[in-house]
Amino acid sequence: MFPDAARKCAPWIVALAITGIIYGALVAMVQPNMKKLVAYSSVSHLGFVVLGIFSFTQQGLDGAVYQMLNHGVSTGALFMLVGYLYERRHSLEIAAYGGVATPAPNLAIVFMITTLASIGLPMLNNFVGEYLVLQARLRELHVDRVRGDRRDSLACYMLWLYQRTFYGKASESVAHHMFDLTPREWIAIVPLLVLMVWMGTFTQSFLPPISTQNASILNQIKSPAAVAEVHHAR
Repeated sequence: MFPDAARKCAPWIVALAITGIIYGALVAMVQPNMKKLVAYSSVSHLGFVVLGIFSFTQQGLDGAVYQMLNHGVSTGALFMLVGYLYERRHSLEIAAYGGVATPAPNLAIVFMITTLASIGLPMLNNFVGEYLVLQARLRELHVDRVRGDRRDSLACYMLWLYQRTFYGKASESVAHHMFDLTPREWIAIVPLLVLMVWMGTFTQSFLPPISTQNASILNQIKSPAAVAEVHHAR
């Protein structure tokens, strides 16, 4: 709506986006509650969306839109799986779990796939959006290669959640209340798992229409200098 103001404020908004990525990850890391941890991970993910939008590039906008779609799939699946755990144990506290993989191995596998998608493992959906956003930002800084070490270090909160919830020896109370995925739960979660793999491997099923629309948006928000150059060429 306000392209000139957006470009003028872009450095500040980019700084806030990076702050949100780091802050959301650090706060998620210290959460004792599963649902709060997943919620704060959303803050971190959506920081990438803002970062991509305010790159004002085709690649950055494509990555931002794709990341919004990815976020809806992977984080939605995480909330669903946390709900599955709550139905069994009636607690959202991470400390109330441990060793869940023993009585519920299929639930552990599905949770692991969703966790890896959330932290941006290649071949799964979140990787594509985050890669496009980071590549767009680093190209502006004239950096040829995306470095994933910082993002990987921030993603440890999800792996730590998984370790505390599913590894170790299951207590008697956990073993008593925990059961594996039911047919109804499989029906609900499988479409999301399919989307995670599909969006991570067959991106051309989604990116062409996204790119077309974003190209139209970019034409509307060209910088004054670019618009003047186009008129001069005409």
